[in-house]
Amino acid sequence: MPTLTRWYLKSALVWLAAAGIVGAAAALSPLLRLPPVLTALRPVYVHVLMVGWVTQLIFGIAHWMFPKPDAARAERGERLGWLTWLTVNAGLALRVVAEPVAAGHPGGAAAWFLALSAVLQLLAGWLFVAATWPRVRSR
Repeated sequence: MPTLTRWYLKSALVWLAAAGIVGAAAALSPLLRLPPVLTALRPVYVHVLMVGWVTQLIFGIAHWMFPKPDAARAERGERLGWLTWLTVNAGLALRVVAEPVAAGHPGGAAAWFLALSAVLQLLAGWLFVAATWPRVRSR
């Protein structure tokens, strides 16, 4: 299994565990009368589950299972793959921090960080397409 695939899959597992914790905190916050900012964790939970777990699992398996590119494109694809991994995880981590803060203080600096997290994740999607496109070819 390629190293990049292992990093994607291990990251996906970490985000799955984090999603369980975040989801439990969001669900229990009204019952345990925890600070109201924890209710802002509901969208974080969904995002961590779908981007952190599902999307990275798909990215990792795609990197592993799609046909290998020709030698001329292999190094470029590998660099794009690592850059994809970095941007998706940085964007997601930034969102986990910025979303609850932005919910508690709308319009502040956290809103800019939330926007930056969205841009990083969008960039990760484009990078994934750029890295994977040459690997999708006919027989």
